[in-house]
Amino acid sequence: MKVNPKNLVLDLMLATGDKPMAARDAILAGSLFNISENSLRVTLARLSAAGLIEAAERGAYRLGPAATDLAGEVATWRTMESRLRAWQGSHIVVHCGALGRSDRAAPQRRERALQMMGLRLLERGLYIRPDNMESDLDEVRQRLYKLGLDRNAAVFRVSGLDPEREAVVHQLWNGQALTRTYRQLRAELEAWLARANQLPLDAAARESFLLGGKAIHQLVFDPLLPEPFVDTRERHAFIQAVHHFDEAGRAIWNRFFASVADTPPALHLTPQPAELETINE
Repeated sequence: MKVNPKNLVLDLMLATGDKPMAARDAILAGSLFNISENSLRVTLARLSAAGLIEAAERGAYRLGPAATDLAGEVATWRTMESRLRAWQGSHIVVHCGALGRSDRAAPQRRERALQMMGLRLLERGLYIRPDNMESDLDEVRQRLYKLGLDRNAAVFRVSGLDPEREAVVHQLWNGQALTRTYRQLRAELEAWLARANQLPLDAAARESFLLGGKAIHQLVFDPLLPEPFVDTRERHAFIQAVHHFDEAGRAIWNRFFASVADTPPALHLTPQPAELETINE
């Protein structure tokens, strides 16, 4: 599978957390996907010029101001279950009908925020989801703003929808398909881990990046629906499998960097593909 140099660098940056990432490590990672050193260096320069990354020290970078807020929100996949609570039947609603185009990218940022928070279009300009995330409504607002929603969008909680609209709401997501995805991806992760020790180190690093990215992308954009929309036990089992895979991937990538560098690896991480691919879209 072809990996985009920009996405690779941003994924690596996110995985480093607060620690700077050496350009050398980005180049080594790129070599696994046939990305040339020159291409990686050009990518670093372009991302720096766009404010998505910034120099932390000589030959090392970290996420820049244009990416930090969204990156922090994306990284919350690790603690996503702690944000959930029992559903009491009410809904979160966002009204976007009165919003204009403050700039050309505003509608795209808005749609990204709504998608990442699991909101779906109920009627023109009106987006909705079950109210099972965050006990404080203002926390929901702030997360939407960080993800790109216009700050003058109306965000509120409703209950007592009429039966017709309630029935429509339950059709906005394909809960059975989501549950099947949880089960299938968990099986893929577990099957790969069962044979990982038989793979050459470079192949294990490359494959863990790609499969881990597929799983994490599912979590980042998962609507986190309550029962009866999805089987929450299957989702919990999938999330636990992703955590286990992430831990194994960290060990694989650290061994990879140690095996190809003369000095100890500067990255103590698992690259997390697909998490930041929406930042500059």
